[in-house]
Amino acid sequence: MERLTGLDAMFLYLETPTNHMHVAMTMVLDPSTVPGGYSFETVKEFIGSRLHLVPPFRRRLREVPFRLHHPIWVEDPSFDLDYHVRRIGAPAPGGRRELAEMAGRIASTQLDRTKPLWELWVVEGLKHDRIGVVTKVHHSAIDGASGSELMVHLFDLEAPANAADVSSGPTVSPDAKGSGEHLPSDVEMLGYAAVSRLRRNLGLPSLLGQTARSVSRVLAGRRDPERPVGAAPLTAPRTPWNGPLTARRGVGFARVALADVKAIKNTCAATVNDVVLAVCAGTLRRYLEHKGALPAEPLIAVCPISVRANADDQLGNKVSAMFTSLATDVADPVARLRAISEVTKGAKEEHNAVGASMLQEWAEFAAPNTFNLASRLYSGAGLAGSHRPIHNVIISNVPGPPFPLYYADAELVAAYPMGPVMEGCGLNITVMSYRDSIDIGFMVDEGLVPDVWDLAEAVGPAMAELTTAAGLGRSAPRSPTARRGDKATKSRPRAKAAKVGKA
Repeated sequence: MERLTGLDAMFLYLETPTNHMHVAMTMVLDPSTVPGGYSFETVKEFIGSRLHLVPPFRRRLREVPFRLHHPIWVEDPSFDLDYHVRRIGAPAPGGRRELAEMAGRIASTQLDRTKPLWELWVVEGLKHDRIGVVTKVHHSAIDGASGSELMVHLFDLEAPANAADVSSGPTVSPDAKGSGEHLPSDVEMLGYAAVSRLRRNLGLPSLLGQTARSVSRVLAGRRDPERPVGAAPLTAPRTPWNGPLTARRGVGFARVALADVKAIKNTCAATVNDVVLAVCAGTLRRYLEHKGALPAEPLIAVCPISVRANADDQLGNKVSAMFTSLATDVADPVARLRAISEVTKGAKEEHNAVGASMLQEWAEFAAPNTFNLASRLYSGAGLAGSHRPIHNVIISNVPGPPFPLYYADAELVAAYPMGPVMEGCGLNITVMSYRDSIDIGFMVDEGLVPDVWDLAEAVGPAMAELTTAAGLGRSAPRSPTARRGDKATKSRPRAKAAKVGKA
């Protein structure tokens, strides 16, 4: 038994019928490495053999009576692997678009809170005899960094040498019962909740003082004209995807070469994250230009930041966030990258001034009933369309392994992460490196972004444009003439080589 932290529980309270708070991953597997060939039953048996290594996959929620405190995780005594692991066929011809279509359908439904909060769908019928796997897990159980940690338990580093090596890890029967832990009664949970709330409230004066000092440090930094600063919420311009959500989700995929990103990083004295943001900025700029909807003001991105200590192997959410400009009002790709780099530097300094744990500590004071009611009223009344957007897009960058992985003995070919959209912001871009590539997953509200593949297909030209502007390659055709108000440079200077920035 374990109580959810305030931040974990916030993802439950934010969820509405249109605002689904699960994270997802779409994988492409090559089963040619599987001894004896692919079978769905083998995949299911493999997952069952690893369940004991992945606690969120066997735990379900139990609410505290009257919602006096955050819910608790308990072992599910009636766990049924067949419910969680499912199969589906991809439409012909079984390419990336068809796989993405299936992923979008799967992402369009909420998880059942009476069961462990995850589903895994095996998608058969892909081109080249490949297999797709779409996994979704509620954000209350994992964040990006802890999700990456799960890969350690669900993947192998080597393909089996022969059939005898199949599923050679420790096994657990798929129908095995839980640990037999004591399930507290309603009276016991009310007692725990009362004690926990008392302890929490005793720390409020200290947290208020800490918050006041943090705000003072940020304001002092913003008054200094020599210091870089991050972007501010509620300063974002309106875009086609900033508005009330529907329940439908669309998914698109893109991939760029990690070597190209690192080459730009080295040449422009930036970080890998800065280059990723610049590629996303170029992608969004091209997309909006083609729609005739590019704002004169720069788009604002919110970027989740892991605050997990290196030795912290606990699951759940250990995240904060920073707001940064994407400099989409700057026409020159290298000037745009440098502008992004300057703002992210200021955003990181402000994040450090506030403190990594501030969001987590305040989240502990979220009142379950009040917060959930407010979230549903905000969503149901469509209030996201009545004020300036808090931010334009969510962009997450999750580091992945530089070596090949194997899932149920099948080689992992690609792994496209997909984060949730938020009320008022129907676009999430999640990025993960794998081997020599960076895989990019677009999750959109299909009612706000009906053409997600136009976004995905703008990644290649945006990457080529940045590469050429940095003096490293040939450009793809440029997008239509820039709109009035662009801060375009008169000439495109060749970037000088500089010291490698931090990734």
